[in-house]
Amino acid sequence: LLFFTSRGRVFWLQANNVPDGSKQSKGRALANVFNLRDEEIVNVRNVKDFEKGYLIFATKLGIVKKLPLKDLAKPRSTGVRIMNLPADGSDSIINVRQIEDNQEVLMILKKGKAVRFNADQVRSMGRASYGVKGVELDNNDEVVALEPVPKDGKTTILTVTQKGFGKRSDLGEYRKTSRGSKGVINLKITDKTGLIV
Repeated sequence: LLFFTSRGRVFWLQANNVPDGSKQSKGRALANVFNLRDEEIVNVRNVKDFEKGYLIFATKLGIVKKLPLKDLAKPRSTGVRIMNLPADGSDSIINVRQIEDNQEVLMILKKGKAVRFNADQVRSMGRASYGVKGVELDNNDEVVALEPVPKDGKTTILTVTQKGFGKRSDLGEYRKTSRGSKGVINLKITDKTGLIV
């Protein structure tokens, strides 16, 4: 299992080393398993094969980064840095997904827009880099989700807002744009709906 933190680190844990617990137990705090410092776990991925494929990260300020899975094949108990985020804490990782070559991704913004682009527009980088611009953000907007699109393109997108409203749309309604664009309207935000979550 790979555990990714909001501050750009990854920790390894073999699945058979996850502490056992009964049906009624609360489990064990991850802070007691890993050495977490002012950060939280944002994603967990189970990986069997580190030889092929990539991980793609998105930050709340619209930065995307593609990292070859083979760069994470050598575990360290202290964890390793996978993204060089600003030291002032202004940006943080919100999502991590596994992708293949020539696969599209969709970035969803909290103020109602979405950007769909081919992940091949993001070059593969090493662990020490920050990443590249995935979306052009308006004032006070931020990215809330990053989702890979199935290669056959046959899927629907469910968007949910703070106040419990939901909308399901065909993927075809999201026009493909280039990386770093402003994107297309996903859902009209009002006081009644609240922001997208």
